[in-house]
Amino acid sequence: MDSGEYSPKNKAGCSEKINEVSPLKCAFAIFDADFFNDTKIAEIEKGAAELNIPISRANRKLVASINGGLHDPPYLVFNPEWGNEQVQIRSKRFSYPSLSGIQRPESEEDIAFMTVLELGELIKTKQITSEELTQIFLHRLKRYNHVLEAVVTYTEELAYKQAKEADEMLARGIYLGPLHGIPYGLKDIISVPQYKTTWGSRTFKDQVLDIEASVYKKLKSAGAVLVAKLATGSLAYGDIWFGGRTRNPWNIEEYSSGSSSGSAASTSAGMVPFAIGSETCGSITSPAARCGVTALRPTFGAVGRTGVMSISESLDKIGPFCRSAADCSIILDAILGKDPDDPSSKDISLDDPFSVDITNLTVGYLDDAEMEVVRILESKGVKMVPFQLNYTVNHVQGILDFTIDVDMLAHFDEWQRTGEDDFYEAQDQWPVELRRARVIPAVDYVQAQRARGKLIREIRESFTVDAFIGNATDSEKLCIGNLVGMPVLIVPTGFTQISNPPPDGSRRRTTITTGIYAPPNHDHVALALAMAYQSVTEHHRQRPPIDDLGPNDVIVDSISTRGYQSSQTIPCLEGSVSSGSAVMM
Repeated sequence: MDSGEYSPKNKAGCSEKINEVSPLKCAFAIFDADFFNDTKIAEIEKGAAELNIPISRANRKLVASINGGLHDPPYLVFNPEWGNEQVQIRSKRFSYPSLSGIQRPESEEDIAFMTVLELGELIKTKQITSEELTQIFLHRLKRYNHVLEAVVTYTEELAYKQAKEADEMLARGIYLGPLHGIPYGLKDIISVPQYKTTWGSRTFKDQVLDIEASVYKKLKSAGAVLVAKLATGSLAYGDIWFGGRTRNPWNIEEYSSGSSSGSAASTSAGMVPFAIGSETCGSITSPAARCGVTALRPTFGAVGRTGVMSISESLDKIGPFCRSAADCSIILDAILGKDPDDPSSKDISLDDPFSVDITNLTVGYLDDAEMEVVRILESKGVKMVPFQLNYTVNHVQGILDFTIDVDMLAHFDEWQRTGEDDFYEAQDQWPVELRRARVIPAVDYVQAQRARGKLIREIRESFTVDAFIGNATDSEKLCIGNLVGMPVLIVPTGFTQISNPPPDGSRRRTTITTGIYAPPNHDHVALALAMAYQSVTEHHRQRPPIDDLGPNDVIVDSISTRGYQSSQTIPCLEGSVSSGSAVMM
């Protein structure tokens, strides 16, 4: 049939070929709707030809000809707020702790693993310039990227321009705050003008968007310096992208998980002081846990998403990967707030996490909580109680899948229709899921959202504590947390030996983490608890053994087939990564 205008006459031709409605009845079985008799099926066929299909095509032509969901967001806005709770408009910023006596280390390695607060103090006291910091981190990005495959594009020209501006402002007595002159990286679904935004996909690897993402704009205003666009699993799924597959700095034989793979790996490896990622379901929590970094999945709507590739408007969230919970607080403070072009974003007035009195909190712990966290918080005066979430909705994964897949297909309808999904990097991922989504009826999508509403009400009623501690990557909690819109902070809590280590041992490790969950709009509670825990532990300050695996630990890179041993000097290889020059429009 011609792909142009649809007409009932064309459809009639199809009907003549079929001659019977019984094959259509078989098709209705795909939709779990094989209860119509032949007369009703014929009526449905006629109505679809005359009404449904013309309307659907008109809508697609109007809003769906461009992939990615960057334009024309739907005005079915998800609100994660509980009951009649009044969210106050934000009126002031957080009060950061003052770090006195911070001295510049002699080694660039030591500088690379300092926190944002510590680096900010070095810049403020003029012990180091932003240009020097930028050079250090660009060097590390290039040094380790061939092993980790975490960088898509070095924004070198832009970085030195922003660093120079930061240094000149400081020389004039203008200090923008703790992010002044601090380098960082962005997940490559976040658009920056004049640079490629590839979404990790070979289909879009040359794409340049003339859109300044809201989160990038806010970080630029805070004085931060963008040094790289970091790897994302293709179309924000997993850790496989057109340039390879991102690896875990703590054990480079395994992959980083995703989809904020480059953000997690680069932060863990000291290639950036912090990075920005995103989560729809697990894309912050999973790679943060795998790579052993502190990261925040904030309350849904807390951070605007203009200029960010969309999977699902009611699930997508933007959050930071950092060295510490204190750094997460600083980054959140900079990117928090209403985005005028994102109808789901809002101004919320979080309490200052640096001023929360944790002795007034009651915190639950689940059966899978890391008990060291429980004991330490209890020793600091927090009331710790056994806890579990009670709810009757028993198919949360299914609700999430319906929501993600249908929403994603709406944003990549053209991609599927033109057959570009045949070139996707992992054929068992989006291509299969989005083909299945094509036959999810609208009524069942709406029923899934009603079931989601029931889950939210039950979780709200069951959430009788100020926060709770539990596994950060458990599938059920991932689904619930994202469907409800609640924040979680991923906190490193230790390490174990890798499975099947070499006979003579290895310095590679498996990271252990836990999650600190809070109700929506109470991110400050999770941050304050994590800061209390990290004030007396050092897990978050450990450094991965990227080039110090142990004297007898040899790894063969399955992608490049290059042998890799701790005694080797890691060469600077940039072959698959975009150059530092801006791609002009």
